[in-house]
Amino acid sequence: MPPPMSDDPNPHEHAPHDGEAHDHPHDHEHGQGLLARLAERLPFSHSHGETAVDAALEGSERGIWALKVSLIGLGATAALQVIIVLASGSVGLLADTVHNVADALTAVPLWIAFTLGRRPPNRRYTYGYGRAEDLAGVAIVAVIFISAGVAAYESWQRLLAPVPLRHLSWVMLASVVGFLGNEAVALLRIRVGRQIGSAALVTDGLHARVDGLTSLAVLAGAVGVWAGFPIADPLVGILITLAILMIGKDAARTMWHRMMDAVDPDLVERVERLAGGVSGVEDVHAVRVRWLGRRLQAEMHVTVNEDLPTRESHGIAEEVRHSLLHGVPGLAAAHVHVDPCGHSGADAHAGTAHHELGAA
Repeated sequence: MPPPMSDDPNPHEHAPHDGEAHDHPHDHEHGQGLLARLAERLPFSHSHGETAVDAALEGSERGIWALKVSLIGLGATAALQVIIVLASGSVGLLADTVHNVADALTAVPLWIAFTLGRRPPNRRYTYGYGRAEDLAGVAIVAVIFISAGVAAYESWQRLLAPVPLRHLSWVMLASVVGFLGNEAVALLRIRVGRQIGSAALVTDGLHARVDGLTSLAVLAGAVGVWAGFPIADPLVGILITLAILMIGKDAARTMWHRMMDAVDPDLVERVERLAGGVSGVEDVHAVRVRWLGRRLQAEMHVTVNEDLPTRESHGIAEEVRHSLLHGVPGLAAAHVHVDPCGHSGADAHAGTAHHELGAA
């Protein structure tokens, strides 16, 4: 009789250190990006049990606080810009304002996701509500592309029917305010996102940082109009649209990976190496790892000597789990199935082999 699985319904969890996180929003197929390089410096700690639950709740509270502050900051920035857009007629500033409003609104789905993520698993949502953060990321991607469409339309219309700008000095001031407001929000979101291990919040912070740079582009457009090039303003609006689309492309790729349970292949190799290094483990196979919101979950099969007593086989599985929970940053649960080595010649899986994917 094969040894049982080690599949604890209350998985041994490890909470993040303050100021640290580990996430790979995209695979290494296209190299180490900025988010990956940030993430590698931010490993999780090894707290246990109730401490992990408390830390998860605290992380959600910190995330919500950061979203509240950033919503107020970007809202105030956008409100000032709207007033100056109406007074000046600057389409470049309008494109930047639309983007800032959209960026502020992305706080709403993340806020909802953080709130949902605090709920414990139940009979219907047996894995909990961590996936809500990924759904919030999809909503953010949609908002990014909608804002790009609005900015592109207004810029094109202004190219077809140019309108002279008014109050150039105010447009310049608004662009500087937009840069400062976005940079402040970016610093806050990135710092808190790194502290709680939220890839969505860090990504949103980097998004805000790029928004600040587009505000400086508006300043360049206003300077161009002042220097005698009236189409500089709508051209800047189109450039901002292209920047928004680039952000949207990267964000969409990240969320595709998350929704499709994609992880860094190096992470899978790390799990296999750690599990295989445990005394008594003869082989590691069928390894699966996925993200659920800000936390990782892993499952695998390990082969052990089939002559071992059940208690010893279970002990090996527990050592594998313990090694993984200490050695894989961000891992919240590890489910280990024990397979007998089969040196007796018996196939422990013969009864279910025909159910395996790809079986004839």
